[in-house]
Amino acid sequence: MKALRFHAAKDLRIDTIDPPPSPGPGEVLVENRFCGICGTDLHEYAYGPIFVPKKPHPFTGAHGPQVLGHEFGGVVKAVGEGVGHVKPGDRVSVQPLIMPRRGDYYADRGLFHLSSDLALVGLSWHSGGMAQAALLNDYNVQPIPDELSDQEAALIEPTAVAVYACDRAGVTAGNSVLVTGAGPIGILVAMAARAAGASQIFLSDLNDTRLALAREALGEVRTINPKTEKVGDVIRAETEGGVGCDVAIECVGNEHALKNCADAVRKQGVVVQTGLHPGENPLNWFDVTFKDIDIRGSWAYPTHYWPRVARLIASGQIPASRIVTKYVSLGEAVTEGFDQLLDPAGRHLKILIDLSR
Repeated sequence: MKALRFHAAKDLRIDTIDPPPSPGPGEVLVENRFCGICGTDLHEYAYGPIFVPKKPHPFTGAHGPQVLGHEFGGVVKAVGEGVGHVKPGDRVSVQPLIMPRRGDYYADRGLFHLSSDLALVGLSWHSGGMAQAALLNDYNVQPIPDELSDQEAALIEPTAVAVYACDRAGVTAGNSVLVTGAGPIGILVAMAARAAGASQIFLSDLNDTRLALAREALGEVRTINPKTEKVGDVIRAETEGGVGCDVAIECVGNEHALKNCADAVRKQGVVVQTGLHPGENPLNWFDVTFKDIDIRGSWAYPTHYWPRVARLIASGQIPASRIVTKYVSLGEAVTEGFDQLLDPAGRHLKILIDLSR
Protein backbone atom coordinates (compact mmCIF):
# COMPACT_ATOMS: atom_id res chain seq x y z
CA MET A 1 0.00 0.00 0.00
CA LYS A 2 1.01 3.67 -0.31
CA ALA A 3 2.14 5.59 2.78
CA LEU A 4 3.74 8.96 3.46
CA ARG A 5 6.77 8.31 5.66
CA PHE A 6 9.22 10.54 7.54
CA HIS A 7 12.84 9.63 6.77
CA ALA A 8 14.57 12.82 7.94
CA ALA A 9 14.04 16.58 8.08
CA LYS A 10 12.82 17.77 4.66
CA ASP A 11 12.69 14.13 3.54
CA LEU A 12 9.13 12.85 3.34
CA ARG A 13 8.48 10.09 0.81
CA ILE A 14 5.46 8.33 -0.63
CA ASP A 15 6.63 4.74 -0.12
CA THR A 16 5.11 1.44 -1.09
CA ILE A 17 4.97 -0.67 2.07
CA ASP A 18 3.34 -3.92 3.15
CA PRO A 19 -0.28 -3.54 4.26
CA PRO A 20 -0.96 -4.18 7.95
CA PRO A 21 -1.47 -7.82 8.97
CA SER A 22 -4.82 -9.18 10.09
CA PRO A 23 -5.70 -7.87 13.54
CA GLY A 24 -4.76 -9.95 16.55
CA PRO A 25 -6.56 -10.02 19.90
CA GLY A 26 -7.59 -6.51 20.95
CA GLU A 27 -6.65 -4.99 17.56
CA VAL A 28 -8.62 -3.25 14.82
CA LEU A 29 -7.76 -2.78 11.14
CA VAL A 30 -8.99 0.54 9.73
CA GLU A 31 -9.19 1.67 6.11
CA ASN A 32 -8.23 5.35 6.39
CA ARG A 33 -10.38 8.02 4.75
CA PHE A 34 -9.20 11.51 5.77
CA CYS A 35 -6.12 12.61 7.69
CA GLY A 36 -5.19 16.10 8.84
CA ILE A 37 -1.72 17.62 8.61
CA CYS A 38 -0.94 18.82 12.14
CA GLY A 39 1.52 21.45 13.33
CA THR A 40 3.46 18.62 14.97
CA ASP A 41 3.79 16.91 11.57
CA LEU A 42 5.06 20.20 10.12
CA HIS A 43 7.69 20.51 12.86
CA GLU A 44 8.89 16.95 12.17
CA TYR A 45 9.15 17.76 8.46
CA ALA A 46 10.99 21.04 9.02
CA TYR A 47 13.21 20.21 12.01
CA GLY A 48 12.79 16.53 12.95
CA PRO A 49 13.13 14.03 14.27
CA ILE A 50 11.48 15.49 17.37
CA PHE A 51 8.81 13.03 18.51
CA VAL A 52 9.70 10.40 15.90
CA PRO A 53 12.02 8.02 17.80
CA LYS A 54 15.70 8.04 16.86
CA LYS A 55 15.92 4.55 18.35
CA PRO A 56 13.12 2.07 19.08
CA HIS A 57 10.44 3.59 21.31
CA PRO A 58 10.70 2.06 24.82
CA PHE A 59 7.02 1.08 24.88
CA THR A 60 6.03 0.42 21.26
CA GLY A 61 9.40 -0.44 19.73
CA ALA A 62 8.60 1.85 16.79
CA HIS A 63 11.32 3.70 14.90
CA GLY A 64 11.78 5.25 11.46
CA PRO A 65 10.91 5.47 8.70
CA GLN A 66 7.66 6.58 10.35
CA VAL A 67 4.23 6.68 8.72
CA LEU A 68 2.93 10.10 9.72
CA GLY A 69 -0.59 11.18 10.63
CA HIS A 70 -2.44 11.20 13.95
CA GLU A 71 -5.58 13.20 13.04
CA PHE A 72 -7.66 10.68 11.10
CA GLY A 73 -10.62 8.42 10.76
CA GLY A 74 -11.91 5.71 8.49
CA VAL A 75 -13.91 2.51 8.23
CA VAL A 76 -13.29 -0.68 10.20
CA LYS A 77 -12.19 -3.51 7.89
CA ALA A 78 -11.55 -6.25 10.46
CA VAL A 79 -11.41 -6.76 14.22
CA GLY A 80 -9.44 -9.16 16.37
CA GLU A 81 -10.60 -11.44 19.12
CA GLY A 82 -12.17 -9.69 22.10
CA VAL A 83 -13.13 -6.50 20.25
CA GLY A 84 -16.81 -5.76 20.79
CA HIS A 85 -17.34 -2.01 20.57
CA VAL A 86 -16.78 -1.78 16.78
CA LYS A 87 -17.37 -4.14 13.86
CA PRO A 88 -16.44 -4.22 10.15
CA GLY A 89 -18.18 -1.42 8.29
CA ASP A 90 -18.34 0.97 11.24
CA ARG A 91 -17.15 4.52 10.64
CA VAL A 92 -14.64 5.55 13.28
CA SER A 93 -12.29 8.26 14.50
CA VAL A 94 -8.85 7.44 15.84
CA GLN A 95 -7.81 8.49 19.36
CA PRO A 96 -4.05 8.24 18.73
CA LEU A 97 -2.53 8.07 22.23
CA ILE A 98 -0.86 4.75 23.07
CA MET A 99 0.34 3.93 26.55
CA PRO A 100 0.31 1.26 29.26
CA ARG A 101 -3.26 0.48 30.30
CA ARG A 102 -2.26 -0.61 33.81
CA GLY A 103 0.81 -0.80 36.03
CA ASP A 104 1.67 2.84 35.31
CA TYR A 105 1.10 5.51 37.99
CA TYR A 106 -1.00 7.71 35.70
CA ALA A 107 -2.70 4.91 33.78
CA ASP A 108 -3.90 3.39 37.05
CA ARG A 109 -5.62 6.71 37.76
CA GLY A 110 -7.18 7.03 34.31
CA LEU A 111 -4.75 9.80 33.31
CA PHE A 112 -3.47 7.89 30.31
CA HIS A 113 -2.31 11.02 28.46
CA LEU A 114 0.22 11.74 31.23
CA SER A 115 2.00 8.38 31.06
CA SER A 116 5.78 8.58 30.87
CA ASP A 117 5.69 5.82 28.24
CA LEU A 118 3.26 7.71 26.01
CA ALA A 119 3.46 6.99 22.28
CA LEU A 120 1.39 8.33 19.41
CA VAL A 121 -0.04 6.75 16.30
CA GLY A 122 1.65 8.46 13.38
CA LEU A 123 4.71 9.51 15.39
CA SER A 124 5.90 6.54 17.45
CA TRP A 125 3.79 3.58 16.30
CA HIS A 126 4.04 1.25 13.32
CA SER A 127 0.93 2.75 11.68
CA GLY A 128 -0.30 6.24 10.88
CA GLY A 129 -3.11 8.09 9.19
CA MET A 130 -1.16 9.10 6.08
CA ALA A 131 -1.50 5.63 4.61
CA GLN A 132 -4.27 3.60 3.09
CA ALA A 133 -4.77 1.52 6.25
CA ALA A 134 -3.71 1.37 9.91
CA LEU A 135 -3.57 -1.38 12.53
CA LEU A 136 -4.58 -0.04 15.94
CA ASN A 137 -5.36 -1.06 19.48
CA ASP A 138 -9.06 -1.40 20.23
CA TYR A 139 -8.98 1.59 22.61
CA ASN A 140 -7.64 3.79 19.80
CA VAL A 141 -10.72 3.25 17.64
CA GLN A 142 -13.89 5.17 18.52
CA PRO A 143 -17.22 4.85 16.65
CA ILE A 144 -18.71 8.13 15.47
CA PRO A 145 -22.35 9.24 15.24
CA ASP A 146 -24.16 9.13 11.90
CA GLU A 147 -24.40 12.93 11.92
CA LEU A 148 -20.60 13.26 11.75
CA SER A 149 -18.96 13.28 8.30
CA ASP A 150 -15.82 11.33 7.43
CA GLN A 151 -13.99 14.65 7.15
CA GLU A 152 -15.15 15.70 10.62
CA ALA A 153 -13.93 12.38 12.05
CA ALA A 154 -10.41 13.56 11.24
CA LEU A 155 -11.02 16.80 13.17
CA ILE A 156 -11.94 15.24 16.51
CA GLU A 157 -8.28 14.99 17.59
CA PRO A 158 -7.36 18.69 17.23
CA THR A 159 -10.77 19.69 18.59
CA ALA A 160 -10.11 17.53 21.68
CA VAL A 161 -6.93 19.57 22.26
CA ALA A 162 -9.02 22.74 22.14
CA VAL A 163 -11.79 21.46 24.42
CA TYR A 164 -9.25 20.30 27.00
CA ALA A 165 -7.51 23.70 26.94
CA CYS A 166 -10.83 25.38 27.73
CA ASP A 167 -11.51 22.82 30.46
CA ARG A 168 -8.09 23.50 32.00
CA ALA A 169 -8.92 27.21 31.90
CA GLY A 170 -12.31 26.68 33.51
CA VAL A 171 -14.05 28.66 30.76
CA THR A 172 -17.67 29.22 31.76
CA ALA A 173 -20.74 31.19 30.73
CA GLY A 174 -20.12 34.91 30.33
CA ASN A 175 -16.31 34.72 30.37
CA SER A 176 -14.06 36.98 28.33
CA VAL A 177 -11.31 34.94 26.65
CA LEU A 178 -8.11 35.83 24.81
CA VAL A 179 -6.67 33.24 22.42
CA THR A 180 -3.20 33.87 21.00
CA GLY A 181 -2.58 32.31 17.61
CA ALA A 182 -5.05 32.17 14.72
CA GLY A 183 -3.95 28.77 13.48
CA PRO A 184 -6.21 25.70 13.50
CA ILE A 185 -5.80 25.07 17.23
CA GLY A 186 -6.32 28.73 18.14
CA ILE A 187 -9.51 28.94 16.09
CA LEU A 188 -10.77 25.64 17.52
CA VAL A 189 -10.02 26.93 21.04
CA ALA A 190 -12.08 30.03 20.29
CA MET A 191 -14.92 27.81 19.05
CA ALA A 192 -14.66 25.59 22.14
CA ALA A 193 -14.66 28.65 24.41
CA ARG A 194 -17.81 29.90 22.71
CA ALA A 195 -19.41 26.45 23.10
CA ALA A 196 -18.54 26.59 26.81
CA GLY A 197 -20.40 29.89 27.11
CA ALA A 198 -17.74 32.58 26.64
CA SER A 199 -19.46 35.80 25.60
CA GLN A 200 -16.42 37.85 24.55
CA ILE A 201 -13.57 36.39 22.51
CA PHE A 202 -10.33 38.09 21.45
CA LEU A 203 -7.93 36.47 18.98
CA SER A 204 -4.40 37.71 18.30
CA ASP A 205 -1.97 36.84 15.53
CA LEU A 206 0.82 38.56 13.60
CA ASN A 207 -0.57 37.39 10.26
CA ASP A 208 -3.44 39.47 8.87
CA THR A 209 -4.34 36.72 6.39
CA ARG A 210 -4.82 34.27 9.23
CA LEU A 211 -6.88 36.82 11.16
CA ALA A 212 -9.13 37.25 8.12
CA LEU A 213 -9.56 33.47 7.84
CA ALA A 214 -10.36 33.37 11.55
CA ARG A 215 -13.08 35.99 11.16
CA GLU A 216 -14.62 33.92 8.35
CA ALA A 217 -14.58 30.80 10.52
CA LEU A 218 -15.72 32.41 13.77
CA GLY A 219 -17.98 35.28 12.82
CA GLU A 220 -18.09 37.81 15.65
CA VAL A 221 -14.61 37.92 17.19
CA ARG A 222 -12.28 40.79 18.09
CA THR A 223 -9.04 40.19 16.20
CA ILE A 224 -5.78 41.89 17.22
CA ASN A 225 -2.46 42.11 15.38
CA PRO A 226 0.28 42.76 17.99
CA LYS A 227 2.32 44.58 15.34
CA THR A 228 -0.23 47.39 15.26
CA GLU A 229 -2.05 47.17 18.61
CA LYS A 230 -0.92 46.35 22.15
CA VAL A 231 -2.86 43.26 23.09
CA GLY A 232 -3.24 44.02 26.79
CA ASP A 233 -4.32 47.61 26.18
CA VAL A 234 -7.01 46.55 23.68
CA ILE A 235 -8.42 43.96 26.04
CA ARG A 236 -8.44 46.21 29.09
CA ALA A 237 -10.21 48.89 27.06
CA GLU A 238 -12.90 46.48 25.92
CA THR A 239 -13.60 44.38 29.02
CA GLU A 240 -15.80 45.08 32.02
CA GLY A 241 -14.18 47.46 34.51
CA GLY A 242 -11.11 47.83 32.31
CA VAL A 243 -9.43 44.99 34.22
CA GLY A 244 -8.63 42.54 31.43
CA CYS A 245 -9.98 39.16 30.36
CA ASP A 246 -10.97 36.28 32.61
CA VAL A 247 -8.98 33.68 30.68
CA ALA A 248 -6.06 33.72 28.22
CA ILE A 249 -5.08 30.61 26.25
CA GLU A 250 -1.73 30.59 24.46
CA CYS A 251 -1.77 28.49 21.26
CA VAL A 252 1.47 29.52 19.57
CA GLY A 253 4.43 28.38 21.69
CA ASN A 254 5.87 31.88 21.50
CA GLU A 255 7.32 33.83 24.44
CA HIS A 256 5.79 37.14 23.36
CA ALA A 257 2.35 35.55 23.07
CA LEU A 258 2.62 34.11 26.58
CA LYS A 259 3.71 37.48 27.95
CA ASN A 260 0.70 39.05 26.22
CA CYS A 261 -1.54 36.52 27.95
CA ALA A 262 -0.11 37.29 31.39
CA ASP A 263 -0.45 41.01 30.70
CA ALA A 264 -4.00 40.87 29.32
CA VAL A 265 -5.58 38.62 31.93
CA ARG A 266 -7.24 40.25 34.95
CA LYS A 267 -6.15 39.73 38.54
CA GLN A 268 -6.97 36.18 39.62
CA GLY A 269 -7.43 35.28 35.99
CA VAL A 270 -6.19 32.06 34.38
CA VAL A 271 -3.51 31.59 31.71
CA VAL A 272 -3.32 28.22 29.94
CA GLN A 273 -0.27 27.25 27.88
CA THR A 274 -1.24 24.96 24.99
CA GLY A 275 1.38 25.73 22.32
CA LEU A 276 4.68 23.87 22.69
CA HIS A 277 7.56 26.23 23.49
CA PRO A 278 10.93 25.40 21.91
CA GLY A 279 12.88 26.68 24.92
CA GLU A 280 12.73 28.64 28.16
CA ASN A 281 10.51 31.71 28.46
CA PRO A 282 11.36 34.48 30.93
CA LEU A 283 8.07 35.81 32.36
CA ASN A 284 7.74 38.75 34.71
CA TRP A 285 7.08 36.64 37.79
CA PHE A 286 6.53 39.69 39.98
CA ASP A 287 3.44 40.47 37.91
CA VAL A 288 2.31 36.84 38.09
CA THR A 289 2.44 37.04 41.88
CA PHE A 290 1.09 40.60 42.14
CA LYS A 291 -1.87 39.78 39.89
CA ASP A 292 -2.53 36.51 41.75
CA ILE A 293 -3.00 34.66 38.47
CA ASP A 294 -2.93 30.93 37.68
CA ILE A 295 -0.67 29.60 34.92
CA ARG A 296 -1.53 26.07 33.81
CA GLY A 297 -0.27 23.68 31.19
CA SER A 298 -2.57 21.78 28.87
CA TRP A 299 -1.08 18.60 27.42
CA ALA A 300 -3.06 16.73 24.75
CA TYR A 301 -6.41 15.54 26.22
CA PRO A 302 -7.89 12.80 28.40
CA THR A 303 -8.58 9.80 26.17
CA HIS A 304 -12.24 9.58 27.21
CA TYR A 305 -13.03 12.90 25.47
CA TRP A 306 -13.81 11.35 22.06
CA PRO A 307 -17.60 10.85 22.38
CA ARG A 308 -18.04 14.28 23.97
CA VAL A 309 -16.03 16.06 21.28
CA ALA A 310 -17.78 14.11 18.52
CA ARG A 311 -21.14 15.31 19.90
CA LEU A 312 -19.93 18.91 20.06
CA ILE A 313 -18.93 18.80 16.39
CA ALA A 314 -21.96 16.82 15.18
CA SER A 315 -24.35 19.19 16.98
CA GLY A 316 -22.77 22.23 15.33
CA GLN A 317 -21.72 23.72 18.67
CA ILE A 318 -18.12 23.47 17.47
CA PRO A 319 -18.22 23.89 13.64
CA ALA A 320 -14.76 22.38 13.23
CA SER A 321 -14.99 21.85 9.48
CA ARG A 322 -14.73 25.64 8.99
CA ILE A 323 -10.98 25.43 9.62
CA VAL A 324 -10.45 23.18 6.58
CA THR A 325 -9.20 25.26 3.67
CA LYS A 326 -7.95 22.57 1.28
CA TYR A 327 -8.08 18.86 0.40
CA VAL A 328 -5.20 17.02 -1.25
CA SER A 329 -4.42 13.48 -2.33
CA LEU A 330 -1.68 11.44 -0.67
CA GLY A 331 0.55 11.97 -3.70
CA GLU A 332 0.12 15.76 -3.39
CA ALA A 333 0.53 15.86 0.39
CA VAL A 334 4.11 17.15 0.51
CA THR A 335 4.09 19.85 -2.17
CA GLU A 336 0.44 20.91 -1.88
CA GLY A 337 0.06 20.20 1.83
CA PHE A 338 3.16 20.42 4.01
CA ASP A 339 4.95 23.01 1.88
CA GLN A 340 1.81 25.16 1.61
CA LEU A 341 1.30 25.13 5.38
CA LEU A 342 4.92 26.17 5.96
CA ASP A 343 4.47 29.17 3.64
CA PRO A 344 4.88 32.30 5.84
CA ALA A 345 1.98 33.89 3.96
CA GLY A 346 -0.32 31.63 5.97
CA ARG A 347 -2.96 31.20 3.28
CA HIS A 348 -4.23 27.90 4.67
CA LEU A 349 -5.40 26.64 8.05
CA LYS A 350 -6.10 22.90 8.07
CA ILE A 351 -5.36 20.75 5.04
CA LEU A 352 -6.90 17.28 4.93
CA ILE A 353 -5.45 14.39 2.97
CA ASP A 354 -8.17 12.42 1.13
CA LEU A 355 -6.94 8.81 1.12
CA SER A 356 -9.58 7.77 -1.43
CA ARG A 357 -8.00 9.93 -4.17
